[in-house]
Amino acid sequence: MYQFNYYRAKNLADAAQKLAASGDAKLLAGGQTLIAAMKLRLAAPSEVVDLRDVGELRGIRSDGKTVVIGAMTRHAEVASSKEVRQAIPALATLASGIGDRMVRNMGTLGGSVANNDPAADYPAAVVGLGATVTTNKRKIEADKFFTGMYETALEADEIIASIAFPVPRRAAYAKFQNPASRYAIVGVFVADFGGTVRVAVTGAGPCVFRVAEMEKALARRFAVDSVAGINVGADRLNSDIHAGPEYRAHLVGVMAKRAIAQAVAA
Repeated sequence: MYQFNYYRAKNLADAAQKLAASGDAKLLAGGQTLIAAMKLRLAAPSEVVDLRDVGELRGIRSDGKTVVIGAMTRHAEVASSKEVRQAIPALATLASGIGDRMVRNMGTLGGSVANNDPAADYPAAVVGLGATVTTNKRKIEADKFFTGMYETALEADEIIASIAFPVPRRAAYAKFQNPASRYAIVGVFVADFGGTVRVAVTGAGPCVFRVAEMEKALARRFAVDSVAGINVGADRLNSDIHAGPEYRAHLVGVMAKRAIAQAVAA
């Protein structure tokens, strides 16, 4: 690990000021990716700004129509939240399946979304539910937030404060996971808002994406057989030691059907 300066922010404004003052400062949320990258010398920020004491970035609240979750809320807190389980059980289930117990007890919603790992689970929920990302500067729609592999619409001095998830009529998430890391080789989040359906895929491509043809078919009739015969092209899908693009394309259809079946049965 290279040398760096450590700073524990007092509040959101303090963190933003510190971040803006340094050209290559990095925010430390749960540390599940950044610390590992620094140990491997794949990341070498001059400043690390720790958000653990920023209380305004924590918490979960629901008004029946929207669930708002603070960026520093940990995966385990989302998974066990009474508010989330009542309003969007699919989101709680997704959070309960992230990584292992240590990752869930340390990793945060904001950290995961800002990192935008192509195999991360949360981007599927953020896009699948049409969430809104609130930062210290503005609100960003989910469809405009994720811009590419490990890339988002966040500016260099911008910090995620919270994410607002609209409550769907029903929803579910199904993933084919790496048995060791539990990262999604392919994960599909399906949300039915009554007349409008969103289908978001993670793990398959460089960045989370929606499947418009499935959304239209499910809006007409929300049933597993509605997506039969709808295929996702293998072009531009990921290829690594775990799966090739053709297999990932096949898994998108399989996971979509499983998610739809779960949502119907819920």
